[in-house]
Amino acid sequence: MAEGAQARPEWWHRGVADLFPAGAGPEAAHDPDQQLSARLAQAEHRGVPLRVKLGIDPTGSDIHLGHSILFRKLRAFQDAGHTAVLIIGDFTARIGDPTGKSATRVQLSAAEVEANADTYLVQLGLGQDPEHALLDFHTPGRLEVRRNSEWLAGLDLPKVIELLGTSTVGQMLAKEDFANRYGSGTPISLHEFLYPLLQGYDSVAIEADLELGGTDQKFNVAMGRDLQRHFGQQPQFGMLLPILPGLDGVQKMSKSLGNTVGLSDDPLSMYSKLEKVPDAVVEDYLTLLTNLDLEALPANPRERQKAMALEITRQRHGAEAASTAQADAATLVGGAQGAGAAAAEVPEVSLELVNFPAKAFYLLSAVGLCASSSEARRQIQGGGVKLDGQKLSDPNQEFAAPAELTGKVLQLGKKTFRRLVVG
Repeated sequence: MAEGAQARPEWWHRGVADLFPAGAGPEAAHDPDQQLSARLAQAEHRGVPLRVKLGIDPTGSDIHLGHSILFRKLRAFQDAGHTAVLIIGDFTARIGDPTGKSATRVQLSAAEVEANADTYLVQLGLGQDPEHALLDFHTPGRLEVRRNSEWLAGLDLPKVIELLGTSTVGQMLAKEDFANRYGSGTPISLHEFLYPLLQGYDSVAIEADLELGGTDQKFNVAMGRDLQRHFGQQPQFGMLLPILPGLDGVQKMSKSLGNTVGLSDDPLSMYSKLEKVPDAVVEDYLTLLTNLDLEALPANPRERQKAMALEITRQRHGAEAASTAQADAATLVGGAQGAGAAAAEVPEVSLELVNFPAKAFYLLSAVGLCASSSEARRQIQGGGVKLDGQKLSDPNQEFAAPAELTGKVLQLGKKTFRRLVVG
């Protein structure tokens, strides 16, 4: 990224895929509407921080590492003294962002959205030590949390008509997702055209200087610039970051694809998952999810992978928990039994609801390691299940009572470990 790369610190451009506008030529270099560095200089001269916008629609309850890329960049602006404006899209979530969707989203109720929003804020760091939180909720002036129902729920019909008048059907159909659906004959509901306009109006309402988004959000971010210009404001800049590949190394990280690392994952699960990501995406994870000096890391791919897994786990759980997770992962994957397995810090799962005698395939589904008995059978037959380091090979192996299992570690693949307990 050329913008500010020489004058600004490394975090300013690390992992950024696109920054717009980025005007060229000597005149643009000092234009606060064409160069973000000039906007920053203008803000410093005025003695006011930049207002950096990030909007999230709480359409689910969990945040994973793929989501965290944007929050990490927002935190970097906070730590540099700027104001992060986190917009909870409690109104727009009821419409649903059409980006990346091949059909109209199911609309959520206000109660569903609010429940999801509460869980999001906790996962982002509300009430937590800022050292291990994604966002700084404590330092005065560094964070505004706003719900866009504040300004969107009260829009009257004349204002909605004014918003609709700022765009054309042709512009909306230029959005790739709409164009694909229109071309294939897939219905597009009229309310979906409102989504980019309402998200753009958020920028007007909070007077954003800069909006963060994924690379799939350029249309929506640009809409915010257009609306700010329409309402006589200085238009925001857009800073876009890449979409993180999931644990499979191919598709984007998505809960529906089962390739995620959750922010709420325990240290052992987090480290074990990250230590096994494909080599092809390790550099992406290092760049986007850590502040490690890439040049200072060992050249050996395996050591870089371990450094990445350790650092991300440390950020969420602290250095001691991360080091313990690394040691326990090595112990358990190595097939530790007896005292070795017993000493490892492994998340516990209760046998309380398991009906005994229990067959192995039923046990895996009953404690939640597999979604179904049929999946459990496949995992056992494929050699992916161990009990205290010993491979389970017969899905019908029977355990008569909890005493046979209590305290033992049940392992699924090389990433999932659970200690079986009673109560």
